[in-house]
Amino acid sequence: MTGSAIKGVERYQRQVLLKDFGITGQQKLFQSKVLVIGAGGLGCPILQYLAAAGVGTLGIVDHDVVELSNLHRQILYTVADKGKSKASCAAEKLRLFNPDITIVPYPVQLSNGNAAAIIGEYDMVIDGSDNFPTRYMVNDICVLLNKPLIYGALSAAEGQVAVFNVPDREGVKVNYRDLFPVAPQPGEVLNCSEAGVLGVLPGIIGTMQANEAIKLIAGIGEPLINQMLIYDMYTCQSYKIKLSSANSTAKSLPATLEAFQEMDYSWFCGIKTAGDDVKEISAEELKALTSDGNYEESYTIIDVRERNEIPLAADFNYIRLPLSELKRDIPLIVRDKVILFCQSGIRSVIAAELLAAAYPAKEYYSLKGGISRLTIR
Repeated sequence: MTGSAIKGVERYQRQVLLKDFGITGQQKLFQSKVLVIGAGGLGCPILQYLAAAGVGTLGIVDHDVVELSNLHRQILYTVADKGKSKASCAAEKLRLFNPDITIVPYPVQLSNGNAAAIIGEYDMVIDGSDNFPTRYMVNDICVLLNKPLIYGALSAAEGQVAVFNVPDREGVKVNYRDLFPVAPQPGEVLNCSEAGVLGVLPGIIGTMQANEAIKLIAGIGEPLINQMLIYDMYTCQSYKIKLSSANSTAKSLPATLEAFQEMDYSWFCGIKTAGDDVKEISAEELKALTSDGNYEESYTIIDVRERNEIPLAADFNYIRLPLSELKRDIPLIVRDKVILFCQSGIRSVIAAELLAAAYPAKEYYSLKGGISRLTIR
């Protein structure tokens, strides 16, 4: 393919001028198909820069909708997009930005049942998810389908980037399970909605992930194959660590597609769902219940987040009792019905089960989806 044959080549003139990239590199981008998991803090810069670079086909997987609390870091969206599907909204904006490429939105939750069919259509996967079950699931299906995986993650002021499932010069391939063979327990590592994040950090890490994708596709530079780059935004310091494969990893990976589809990744990551001892209550049900001025006669409402976590709940009274304190000391609960909430609905289930073990005769409810589902102040 010659320069004149590349659609919209003028758009890419500055990168085509790079002697290590050139028309050949641009052609490789046009012919590539990249799937981005998550259109949030990491996904937005990944998608914007890959669309700008001219990746031929971009897939976007995200089942969530745009919220106001997203906008300080997810700058692909505006206030007018509140409530819209992230995948569909991102696709619409990227098509306007670069009409010469193909954008395929998947406004669905990635699962064991659909992951193979979706990921199988792409050359490479970039993980911009924010939870451990998805990371393990995406890793495992990429190993099964032999797809390169570009990993990125955030924790407070630190970001991580790595390239998995790509052989190095010795033919060794490392995957996510080599680095994290055991999933952290719920609450040990908080995501952005729980621990908070400055919007520039996902911008930095997401751009790094896009950079790794371009290097791999075009065959330029030194991608982070079997390496992890760790970046501290407060000090602007970064360092790389070499990753190696572990003999035990193969035993934990699902060996077949059937085994993959039978995996329970939430269970593997220790994430509990409400069981017989704990019921879930929706935001609408909680609002209706607390609209009755007498709700405090029957219900105790407990916020199990850490004391510095925001936003605050509005329109009802509650006590703050962090899960970390509950694990050490369970206080006396007087009322017969207890409603617990946290940021996302995970820690509240754990807290409810702790209380149920101490006071089994009471009724326990966990706010489904956490405080983000409530009106906040």
